[in-house]
Amino acid sequence: MERYIRKLPKALCTMLGGGALALAATTMHGAPAHAETTLKMHSQIVESRPEAQWLNKFAERVAEKSDGELKINVYHAGSLGLKDPDLLRILKAGAVDMAMLYGGYYTRDAPGLAAVYVQGAIREPEQHMELLPTVREIYEEAYGDWNINTVGGVVSPVFDVGIHCKSPVNTLEELKGKKLRVWAAHLVDTFTRLDVAAQVIPQNDMYLALQTGVVDCAYYLSTVAPTVSLHEVTEYEAYLHPWAAVPWMFGVSQKAWAGLSDEQRDILREAGEEIWQETREAAVDPEREAKARAEREELGVTMLEPFSEEDVSKFVAASKKAWRELAEKAGPKGIEYYERMQDAISELPE
Repeated sequence: MERYIRKLPKALCTMLGGGALALAATTMHGAPAHAETTLKMHSQIVESRPEAQWLNKFAERVAEKSDGELKINVYHAGSLGLKDPDLLRILKAGAVDMAMLYGGYYTRDAPGLAAVYVQGAIREPEQHMELLPTVREIYEEAYGDWNINTVGGVVSPVFDVGIHCKSPVNTLEELKGKKLRVWAAHLVDTFTRLDVAAQVIPQNDMYLALQTGVVDCAYYLSTVAPTVSLHEVTEYEAYLHPWAAVPWMFGVSQKAWAGLSDEQRDILREAGEEIWQETREAAVDPEREAKARAEREELGVTMLEPFSEEDVSKFVAASKKAWRELAEKAGPKGIEYYERMQDAISELPE
């Protein structure tokens, strides 16, 4: 008997470390304690970017809507050490709970995603809003094939895209003979069809390439050009077309999704959809673009007349041919996505 009495305190400690503590919490607060769930979310973009701020708002709303029971820890600028080309595999394996998804990064594992939406797909900013439902539908299906659940995302702003040069250039004829920096292989193919020598140069190397004469001009998002000091190495700019802005989707691994309650899943969907709608409403903003042009002029940039409608038509036609070729190289999914997008484009109002 004495042997069991000596063991009693240890048994009590064990009990209090488990169910008895929950009982104590119920007695003290009048309701059972709820376990807190925290999801890790990868983001490749730096926190200073507008898209990252919207991602932070998404995390904040999830916490608010769940009364703190569901939290998202966002790891900006790739601080989890994950490589974007591997992200579909990583999410499918459940090695990370969530991630910001950008289709152009996954050409190795899902080449068709690069053929969903390209520059030259639209001629007017408002057309982007008409195409956005089809773009989103395709991405949601494609990510679903990798067991990734999408819960809204960020609709990127439709910025102006311009040709930024050291000398005055605002026609395709004048661009011939110039060396042009672009950001994607599809654009190299597009400009090659227009007899313009283009090469892909990463954004971080663009300034030096212009400064040292590796290239004469840069095809770049005009609205945010000052953030990379483009005005210091190019003096002239001419508007070409609006940016066909690929949206960022919020993806959740199936492993993490399966561990959530129905209520928590609804909270993720609701918060993600709110961010999608709010960023969608702000995507096309002529006042924002006009203000940005004025700011670039104050920095010493000479704003030339935009490229002519005839030149824009030539660019769009060359882009479409290069787009079709890109889709064929991507295989059956690439062709499927291309044709679905062409059907949507054919229904755009004149």
